[in-house]
Amino acid sequence: MNFADVMRTAFYALRGNWMRSALTSLGVIIGIASVIVMVSVGQGTQAEIDKMVSGLGSQRLDISSNVPRSTGGVRMSASSFFTLNQGDVDAIRGEIPEVEYISGSLRGSSQVVYAERNWNSSWQGVDPDYLTIYGWSIADGQGFDEVGDDKVVLLGETVRRELFGEESGIGETIRIGRVPLTVIGTLAPKGQSSWGRDQDEVVMVPLETARRRLMGSMGMPPGAVMEIALAVANANDLTYVQGELESLLRQRHRIAPGAEDDFRVRNMAEIVATRTATTRLMSWLLGAVATISLVVGGIGIMNIMLVSVTERIREIGLRMAVGAGPSDIRRQFLAEAMLISLIGGALGILIGVVGALLVGQFNSELPVALNGKVVALAAGFSVATGLFFGYYPASKASQLDPIEALRQQ
Repeated sequence: MNFADVMRTAFYALRGNWMRSALTSLGVIIGIASVIVMVSVGQGTQAEIDKMVSGLGSQRLDISSNVPRSTGGVRMSASSFFTLNQGDVDAIRGEIPEVEYISGSLRGSSQVVYAERNWNSSWQGVDPDYLTIYGWSIADGQGFDEVGDDKVVLLGETVRRELFGEESGIGETIRIGRVPLTVIGTLAPKGQSSWGRDQDEVVMVPLETARRRLMGSMGMPPGAVMEIALAVANANDLTYVQGELESLLRQRHRIAPGAEDDFRVRNMAEIVATRTATTRLMSWLLGAVATISLVVGGIGIMNIMLVSVTERIREIGLRMAVGAGPSDIRRQFLAEAMLISLIGGALGILIGVVGALLVGQFNSELPVALNGKVVALAAGFSVATGLFFGYYPASKASQLDPIEALRQQ
């Protein structure tokens, strides 16, 4: 029998009991559709989270104060909370050449006022490098390094909209608390962070302005900063730079060997790598769950094909008696299993693609990344299911003794 004869015989055999064949293929349909939908959702979620965490900066180190715990209930002075200073920033910039950008920062929150409008927002005192380190860009106007005045401010998109509506606000004077500042530029919108915080609800001022005018009454040490952020030119140097700056800061702060550091360093590349690995694992788990349902469908095919072999023993005997060999019988039953799997796979792909598109259409919070690789993977699973789970029943049918088969009633 040639290939066309085998497929024709398989088709007529399945059509003879089409309801059972349809129910058998249902397991493959559900399995294939599940693979497409779940893998698409998993890949979409991973891509979305990868996009979010990439904004953290894979070439960045953040250094913050790490105030040692007080003992005996002694209340610490305000100056005790500032263990970093401008001298640390200058030392890192001058002694670690791998550092490309560096900025100290101060932060707080206050009422921002323009005419009769006001908005409570966080503010940050930063150096010009801060914008580059954190991926901020100027949407309109100028940056701090382009003007000589220090009584200036940059507005995030949310604050600009609340204070000025459709106007840019550039050149206008606003007050942060009681401090008047001139708007020189607006920041390009960033939207929500991966933690759901509005990144555009921010106001940025020069670091020295924040230190002298916005925090002057807090009793800060001269030149104090809350945090230091830096970026290296080559991501491969990040671990080396971390070790160098830790050694440098311990030396500058006169920390004895074995004593607790009064600063904390966060390696953003490690955070990005951890989150990426976590989302990749979740994507694999979703795919594994869907694959289990496909295996269950394949077991259903094998079960029905074994039943079919048992019911058609006399037919098998007749075929062998008129000249069909074991390979012909094997191909016939394997073709039937493949046909069930392929039909179920085609319908499963169609339902899976439509289902994935509907998930993305009606649930905007659940990203979907549907691509040809996912569909090809599902098609491959469909073929593999038919081959794997159909081979045993086909092999069993080909090994029947024709004389014993003809004796079956």
